[in-house]
Amino acid sequence: MIVLIAPETDVPNELELLNKLFQEGLAYYHLRKPHKDYEGHSAYLEKIDSKFHDRVVVHLYHELIADFNLKGIHFQEQKRRDVLTGNELKEKEVRALMNNYLASLGVESAKIKTISSSFHEPNELQDCNFNFDYHLLSPVFSSISKKGYKGRGFDVNHIHKKVIGMGGVTKNNLLEIQKLGFQGIGVLGGIWNSKTPIEDFKAMQEFCRNT
Repeated sequence: MIVLIAPETDVPNELELLNKLFQEGLAYYHLRKPHKDYEGHSAYLEKIDSKFHDRVVVHLYHELIADFNLKGIHFQEQKRRDVLTGNELKEKEVRALMNNYLASLGVESAKIKTISSSFHEPNELQDCNFNFDYHLLSPVFSSISKKGYKGRGFDVNHIHKKVIGMGGVTKNNLLEIQKLGFQGIGVLGGIWNSKTPIEDFKAMQEFCRNT
């Protein structure tokens, strides 16, 4: 499983490259543009071929899912804590909080194919009482896109949840990610900073298919 994260700031030919990646089979694209407002996010989505909208997961402005046929929503760490009020609640109570939140967006939960979240501590991920469809854990390796963001080499073999490893992931360290127990990879700089992004994505895709 490959999750591609959008670059924070737009890069040259970004939408052209993104549509090519979709054509190559990219199934999870996380739209995270902290410098864009709701209208900016909408304009960005309008430039993506509509047949690929159901592969897009939004980090900000979750209400976009009511206007576009998107794949799902993603909770950044603080947003998850705000909505779910910590991990001390029972699973049923947490599920009720999530359903209330989805209702506030004006969307039916059935329309949302995936709900995911970000974590930076394995213990918090393991103890979370809401079972997300998948969980992004970072930083596994030192970040390519964020200077000074040191990797921590998390080993998640003991966590019985779907955990996606992020931070410094490239086509060259996929085997190490697998040995650490991750069930997928989250990529940002490994694609957007690459001189051969399509070829690198295909290499990652081939690795994931064969594992």
